[in-house]
Amino acid sequence: MDDELRERVEREAEKHALLNAVKYESDADVGAVMGPLMGENPEFRPHGGEIPGVIGGVVSRVNGLSTEEKRARLEELAPEELAEMEAEDEGDDQVLPDLPNADDYDEVRMRAAPNPNGPWHIGHARMPAVIGTYKDLYDGSFVLRYDDTDPETKRPDLEAYDAILEDVHYLGFEPDEVITASDRMETYYDHAREVIEMGGAYTCSCSGEAFSELKNAGEPCPHRGKDVETTREEFEAMVDGEYSSGEMVLRIKTDIEHKNPALRDWVAFRMVDTPHPRPEAEDYRAWPMLDFQSGVDDHLTGVTHIIRGIDLQDSAKRQQFLYDYFGWDYPEVVHWGHVQVDAYDVKMSTSTLKEKIDAGELDGWDDPRAPTLKSLRRRGIRGSAVVDAMLELGTSTSDVDLSMSAIYANNRDIVDDESDRYFFVRDGERFAVEGGPDAGHPALHPDHEERGDRTVPVTGGVVVEPDDVPAEGDRTWLKGYGCVRREGDALVHTDDSIEVVRSGDVDVVHWAPAEDNVTVRMRTMEGDVTGVAEPDFADTDADDVVQFERLGFVRVDGHDGDSRDADGDESVVYWAHK
Repeated sequence: MDDELRERVEREAEKHALLNAVKYESDADVGAVMGPLMGENPEFRPHGGEIPGVIGGVVSRVNGLSTEEKRARLEELAPEELAEMEAEDEGDDQVLPDLPNADDYDEVRMRAAPNPNGPWHIGHARMPAVIGTYKDLYDGSFVLRYDDTDPETKRPDLEAYDAILEDVHYLGFEPDEVITASDRMETYYDHAREVIEMGGAYTCSCSGEAFSELKNAGEPCPHRGKDVETTREEFEAMVDGEYSSGEMVLRIKTDIEHKNPALRDWVAFRMVDTPHPRPEAEDYRAWPMLDFQSGVDDHLTGVTHIIRGIDLQDSAKRQQFLYDYFGWDYPEVVHWGHVQVDAYDVKMSTSTLKEKIDAGELDGWDDPRAPTLKSLRRRGIRGSAVVDAMLELGTSTSDVDLSMSAIYANNRDIVDDESDRYFFVRDGERFAVEGGPDAGHPALHPDHEERGDRTVPVTGGVVVEPDDVPAEGDRTWLKGYGCVRREGDALVHTDDSIEVVRSGDVDVVHWAPAEDNVTVRMRTMEGDVTGVAEPDFADTDADDVVQFERLGFVRVDGHDGDSRDADGDESVVYWAHK
């Protein structure tokens, strides 16, 4: 690329980067810039291998500007396009940026390709949330593909296949097609044979260390010049399981002097001695590497747009060599940064979570301390609350932080109106109640009188949380009952009206009956909490989400020992959030 062309690319890239950043009020995205840049400037296409590097530098500079500086610079470079964009944006509530070159395809088709080595943690939700939303925006389709061709390092968990599909459903999406890579081994073998016949692959028995030294020096492997017949025979021996792990690989011929050593003659197939856990695949020993398997599957399943981590940019470049051999067009690619999630002490890693479960440090994938979708679901957090929080992160190439408070706020908006209220008291101190009614009658929901109220008896005394106990002679307001004054071990009813609360003279506290109550175990991210709830709480059903007044929302797991977490006949709830 000469200097004049580079200046033109930089100028156009800056315009599109600014348009992208200003439109979405965030950092510009390399993938979102690449599509319109190449679409408007077809003369750039012969230099497609160099242009992403140029765009990356421009995007970095643009992202260093403040919001005001970005808009001012765009107004200077492209005032008409800025005005047009702002006019289009009026009333536009689309959260995600447009997919690059979406209009060039009859159907937008995207895929989520998890490794089924365990149920999903919260970070995994970003991919189906974004892909499912794009499917709806473009009336497209969504493929769920299990990339399970590593039976050793990322060994599949047989229960994870169904668990992941359940997680997708929890988020509110339905894949149009579900594919398992280990069912497609013969397809990968056939495509490897085709590349071999083209002279585009060779079998290699170099040790990993020896090949790495050659690769880094830009020198060819001594096996690179093998004739097609020898490579074919040795590959068939791999397929027949005649080699052990580490003895033989199949490499894709690329450019051995490529400036990026990671792209030089990459491994397409390797031998694995460990049998696959799926009975249908346990006899295979020659397994495709992810770049080969995924590259073939993306084309054969008609994927038009791929979203992947910014750290996987080399995957697209490796796969491009494979696509060039077959004469295929590579899908559009959007790269994004990683998601960091706050509020958890446990590392958001499937392997780490599995270790803690096996060691008994976590009770299972749905332990409230685990940062998993199973845990959120059991805590009563709706999938749509997770999806909305993920969409707000956009598709920036920068790493992004997801605050659990965003998910909680979304969920609160969803469940507040439907959640009846109840009292729950932890470590309660007991008092007799004298001089007043036999029971309190607080509303089931303050905004829905039509739902009625609860009956909370005081005849056997009440329990109040230690922090809410009034000093001797002081008054307090038992919510739904009335004003009482402490006199020793008794709370004596007074004739004070609600005005004492409105004036700020008396605090309002929650409470529960000392005798006619329900024993409750509340499972939280910090550990289990026990206490008692009012008797009407026993009428709730498993999976109901209710609010413990002044404490927060919980999901009912079961009553009378029905929950697997119950210790005896207690009720069990899972803490959701305040």
